[in-house]
Amino acid sequence: MPSLSRRDFVNAATFAVALPGLSRSGKAADYPSRPIRLVIPYAAGGSGDQIGRPWVEKMSSQLGPTFVENVGGAGGAIGTTAVAREKPDGYSLLLGNGSTQVIIPLTTPNPSYSVGDFRAIYRLISSALVFAVHPSLPATDLQGLIAYARSKPGALSYGTPGIGTGNHLVGELFKQQAGSLDIVHVPYRGISQATNDLVSGQISLVIAVMSDQLQQLRRAGKIRLLAVTTDRRLSGAPDIPTAIESGMPDLSYEGWFGLFAPTKTDDAIIDRIAQATRAAMADPALQARYRAQGMEPDSDSSPEKFQRVVDATSASLAPVIKSIGLQVL
Repeated sequence: MPSLSRRDFVNAATFAVALPGLSRSGKAADYPSRPIRLVIPYAAGGSGDQIGRPWVEKMSSQLGPTFVENVGGAGGAIGTTAVAREKPDGYSLLLGNGSTQVIIPLTTPNPSYSVGDFRAIYRLISSALVFAVHPSLPATDLQGLIAYARSKPGALSYGTPGIGTGNHLVGELFKQQAGSLDIVHVPYRGISQATNDLVSGQISLVIAVMSDQLQQLRRAGKIRLLAVTTDRRLSGAPDIPTAIESGMPDLSYEGWFGLFAPTKTDDAIIDRIAQATRAAMADPALQARYRAQGMEPDSDSSPEKFQRVVDATSASLAPVIKSIGLQVL
């Protein structure tokens, strides 16, 4: 059997070590070679669809066939967990937000996933939450809502898309900052179900991501929108005051939605998705579509910038969550 010289041995070992990297690079170079799935971790018909589906439509010309799968439940935790357990090959992506990526991991004693299970790719939009009430409620602003809740302790309830969501956090902050109001939290599998119950009068208050659907219901007189949680009024709904303007100076929350992949996804694949998304988000028609819903599109995001947003959200919300004792059991 021929022997290997020291130089031959070193060259062969170096090539063997490089093979896994070459294999990964080859897979990334071929990406995508089949349809991409975007998991929206909420029931169909909510704000997640209004954010994720326009992106999916744009990806047909940027990346190829892309489709949505709604996997709702547990405030977004079920769908998020499903993506965390997928292969890190770029074919299963998550439309995540501050609830799924920060609040749930911080408030769940034994979470089924962690912040470290994901890589940030691109922030699509920033958003506001809005206090929506049934027209039969004798409140036209937040102070009126507070007064009514104080006069009827335990009679009011508020709906959200689930325990541990940003909506839930804002609801608990509202109760605390208004003087420990007695309002019951009612978690739903998705905000569309909560909105349907609000319109029908089954529930009096919903805290939801501002959307075109809510504005249409408002114009039709089926709901009333009292205040948004951003520091400034929304360009798409300038007549709705902020919670700060409404006498609650510490009630401020700006949400976001964006794309995530399992943490071990190849850098080249992450960059490919980010570049395609940046090109799509530069489209004025897509920007107008998001703004019409009261959302602000991000045309200048990146994996690094978005990760900084996630980290900053975690740093800012952790002490708030601790102070109000929010925990998902």
